[in-house]
Amino acid sequence: MTRFFRFSCSNYNNLKNNPKHKFAQNHSLNIYEVDAIYSFIPKNACSTLRTTIAHANGCIKEKSDFNWIHKNNNTFSANISELIKAKYTFTILRCPFARLVSVYLDKIVNRDPVAWNYIDLHKQKINMEDITFDFFVKSMRNPHIKNGNIHWRPQIDFLVYEEYDDFFSLENFSEAVKTIKEKLGIDVIDARPLTKHGLDGYAFLEEKNYYDLKPFELLNLKIKGSLPHPCKMYNDELIKIVRNTYKNDIQLYKKKIGPDNLMFK
Repeated sequence: MTRFFRFSCSNYNNLKNNPKHKFAQNHSLNIYEVDAIYSFIPKNACSTLRTTIAHANGCIKEKSDFNWIHKNNNTFSANISELIKAKYTFTILRCPFARLVSVYLDKIVNRDPVAWNYIDLHKQKINMEDITFDFFVKSMRNPHIKNGNIHWRPQIDFLVYEEYDDFFSLENFSEAVKTIKEKLGIDVIDARPLTKHGLDGYAFLEEKNYYDLKPFELLNLKIKGSLPHPCKMYNDELIKIVRNTYKNDIQLYKKKIGPDNLMFK
C-alpha cells in the first residue's frame, strides 16, 4: 500500500524545502525494531509515547529517566525512506476544546517557559495576568499566535501522512495501549504521574464558569488540589471561536474518531 504524504504537494519546491512537510516529518518518530512510525502531537499523551519509544529504542532503561525525551524531540525523526517503508503508522488525536484547556491550565497557569513564549508572540505587550482563558482562546484567531507554539498549533499540521493504520484518541487511550501491545509487542509506559502535565488527580469545580479568572487565581486553586471542569472554561463565544479556528482539527476528529467524545458536539 502506498502511503501518501499530506503536505508533499502543498508546493512544488524540493521536499527538503517544503516547510509544512518538514514540520510534520520532524514530528514523525521511528520505532526501529518494528519499523513503525508514530506522529507525535503535543498535549496528546506525547510524553507517555515518547518515553515508551525511548525505552523501545534502547535509549532509557527506567521510566524515571523520562526527562531524557525533552532534549531529544527529534532524535528519532524519520527520513523519507523510513516514512515510505514503515510497516505500521499511528497517531493520537484529542478533542480540540479539551486540548486548549489542557495547555492553558498546564503551561500558562504554571508559568512554564511556554507561557513566556506566548508573551513574546505578543511582542511583550501583555502581562502574565492578562492571559485569562478568554484572552488565550480569542488570541488564536491570529494565525501568528495559533501557529506560534507546538502546544496549541493545530493537530493536523503534525500529520505527515494522509492516512494512518490507526488513529487513536486520548479520550479512549486504553484502546491505544491495547492495540500497540497487540500489534507491536510494546508495553506503553504511562509517564503522566511523572510529568504532571495533565489534569489527573484534581477535584473538578463546576459551580460557575471560570474563563475570565486570572492565571494566579487558577494557580491558587491548583495548589489546593482543584481545577475548573474543562467544560466550565468555555462560554458560547469561545466555543464558536474554537469551532472556526480549529475547524480542520474538529473535522478530522469527527471523521477518524467520531463526534461522541468532543466536548461540544
